[in-house]
Amino acid sequence: MQHRFRLNTIASLFVAGSATLAPHVFAAEPAELTGGQLMDTVVISGSRIAHPSQEVPASIDVVDSARIQDGQIRVNASEALAAVPGLVVQNRQNYAQDLQISSRGFGARSAFGVRGVKLISDGIPASMPDGQGQAATFNLDTAERIEVLRGPFSAIYGNHSGGVIQLFSRDGQNPPSVELNVTGGSFSTSKADLTAQGQAGGIGYVLDGSRFRTDGFRDHSAATREQAFGKITVKPNADSKLTIVANSLHQGNTQDPLGATWATFARDPRAGEIDTTDTQNPKRTFAERYNTRKSIDHQQIGATYEQSFGDDRLHVMVYGGNRDVIQYQAFSKFLQNQTVNGVLKHSGGVVDFQRQFYGIDTNWLHVNQLAGGKLSTTIGIDYGRSSDDRTGYENYIGDTYGLKGKLRRDEQDVVSSLDPYIQAEWQSGPWLLSAGLRYSKMKVSVNDRFLGNGNDSGSLEFSHTTPVLGLLYKLTPNVNVYASAARGFEAPTLNELFYSGTGGGFNFNLKPATSTNLEAGIKARVGNNTHVNAALFQIKTSDELVVDQSSGGRTSYRNASKTLRQGMEVSLDSTLPYGFTTKVALTSLHAVYDQAFGAVREGSRLPGVPSANLFAELAWKDTLDRFGAALESVASNQVYAEDSNSEKPAPGYTVFNARFNAKQNVGNWRFKEFVRLNNLFDKTYVGSVIVGDSNKRYYEAAPGRNWLLGVSAMYSF
Repeated sequence: MQHRFRLNTIASLFVAGSATLAPHVFAAEPAELTGGQLMDTVVISGSRIAHPSQEVPASIDVVDSARIQDGQIRVNASEALAAVPGLVVQNRQNYAQDLQISSRGFGARSAFGVRGVKLISDGIPASMPDGQGQAATFNLDTAERIEVLRGPFSAIYGNHSGGVIQLFSRDGQNPPSVELNVTGGSFSTSKADLTAQGQAGGIGYVLDGSRFRTDGFRDHSAATREQAFGKITVKPNADSKLTIVANSLHQGNTQDPLGATWATFARDPRAGEIDTTDTQNPKRTFAERYNTRKSIDHQQIGATYEQSFGDDRLHVMVYGGNRDVIQYQAFSKFLQNQTVNGVLKHSGGVVDFQRQFYGIDTNWLHVNQLAGGKLSTTIGIDYGRSSDDRTGYENYIGDTYGLKGKLRRDEQDVVSSLDPYIQAEWQSGPWLLSAGLRYSKMKVSVNDRFLGNGNDSGSLEFSHTTPVLGLLYKLTPNVNVYASAARGFEAPTLNELFYSGTGGGFNFNLKPATSTNLEAGIKARVGNNTHVNAALFQIKTSDELVVDQSSGGRTSYRNASKTLRQGMEVSLDSTLPYGFTTKVALTSLHAVYDQAFGAVREGSRLPGVPSANLFAELAWKDTLDRFGAALESVASNQVYAEDSNSEKPAPGYTVFNARFNAKQNVGNWRFKEFVRLNNLFDKTYVGSVIVGDSNKRYYEAAPGRNWLLGVSAMYSF
């Protein structure tokens, strides 16, 4: 049956474990592992108020700094987020297109970047006002923790909030320190990272710079990524805090290996698809012939200010930045010169845009007593705006592809969103009631300046009210049960609006998807050393956005009928004798089209969404914290690549990974080393799929057995 793991997946359940859950939040005590006891983690996602995660009526998991940084190269968020139930984060082995991230099926259709899931870093959006985000902008080298929110309470974050992923970087503190990390591994992969942090005159600072490069596992997948990060924290007085964060990302000529057909994947997982129309001998792959690639320059700065007035609090956040992208796609001269009603409508094989964006979010928290309990009410407004100067060019000059040719598209695209919201929480005795309401309005305007193929100027406006309600009851001091419900809203992103299925220009016919989201769960502590969380959920969606056509890196979308997602999540964290810890994260998800449309039958599975996936780990460290080791298992059921489920699905898989860590302290120096082996048994499998590719080049191979070796040296002053 499709709902069941294969036997080797079930067998891997014995491999389980977790690292210490010890992150902290502003104005909250840190959760920690003390004397073998697993303590509660404090979170702020969902309610915007610091709570132990045990006491929030929502599914929230925290990934701590140890899991993010120890034994990892810290390039892709997928390294750490694999341990979160309900979340599927795939490293596509393609740095031109970023990670694939989906939460309970939301976001799985994304051909590149992240949509359907809200990304936030240090309280500042890493998603644009239209809902599209880039996980590559997360700076994992300075991360203190990542909070992952799923289910109904994600809706309080507005448009494209099928889930919420928030990264929090550490504050600078004394003693000051400087740390150098160097990592190398398979496929000529290397990374160097330098971090300085401390306090001076009451001002905390964190500065970080890194350079990553790889030849890539897949042919034509080399990448170089340079990141810089800076954070300043100031406390003007005991009741206020100002935080300023700046980051930049540069990727120059990042190669895009594209997808492969099943026959090509079966022949050689690393190989690209041969272009049979190539005039050279031997014939080149599409990626080689068109030299498919992308360059990205992204800079962003933001500031948050909090001022407390007793129990009340004012919060203000502002941000701004720019993002420049140029992408070379695999479109032939013939396709680019096809006409629609006698007019050239194709916008070329080169996408080039310069984006300016900014926004502000301000809210007021008021606390008072009501009906024998504590009432906390947050009222706020969130505004964001982005403006793209977008051009398209032919990707050839003469008979040579991979060059910027004649102009074929020139327009300005502006997206703005304005969201007022209110959220209230009442707590008394064993009861906690939380409710929220958000009104989202998104506007899109297009000013077409290239009129030779017609005028695509126009505007769209989407709006929706998203209510959220949650109730938690403490059955015992160690067992809490909860239920929650919400209405969700997902407008098409700017990239989903750019192309119509006919090959023409802007698609003004797309509608937003709306959903009804229900969840019930239990959170329990078993003794002093085990946490168990379990949740059941159901999501019904109307006007689901699905892939219409996808080819050569360009994807168009349409609205489908209704979908149904029903599932279960279970997570277990436990400490065992002799320094062992375990972690298990299991998800079962039945995600189907609930109504037939076109050639898609009722009951067909949503593409890109596995029916079950598992992470399990058994870890160990010695009592003096000098040595550590872990064995991990990651498993997934098969994944369909298109809506009708008629093409071969990417088969399910189970892989095992291992790591070993060591640490030494010598005076003011601290040294750390790690060795990591991924895919121990050299499993050949599809790591991700390109949903709905018109040429059936759906499959993106994952690496075979590979290794990483890292060393670091930190000096504290």
